[in-house]
Amino acid sequence: QLQASGGGLVQPGGSLRLSCTASGFTADYYAIGWFRQVPGMGREAVSCMRVWDGSTYYADSIKGRFTLFRDNAKTLSLQMDSLKPEDMAVYYCAIDSSRVPIRHGTRAYDYWGQGTQVTVSS
Repeated sequence: QLQASGGGLVQPGGSLRLSCTASGFTADYYAIGWFRQVPGMGREAVSCMRVWDGSTYYADSIKGRFTLFRDNAKTLSLQMDSLKPEDMAVYYCAIDSSRVPIRHGTRAYDYWGQGTQVTVSS
């Protein structure tokens, strides 16, 4: 089970921190990913971390602005700074439970949490 939280309304240039807590997973080789989706568009990867080795992926559009933090064994947070209107989307966290190098395609992720809305507007 995945629990995402932290979305909300923020002005351009502001910050938000999203958190995703995974419960019920006993293995330590999974990856947690953050994805986002806007109406009418496909879901895209934002950032991912494979928890057992700390390997990460960041989409080019958010590099230097978003940072992943592993808060504890089961919680991964996404610190989003310098937010832009184009970052506005529903953000989802998901788990890739396979023992493979880090992946960021949506099809690789087999467990999904509920989305949390991020609105960037003045």
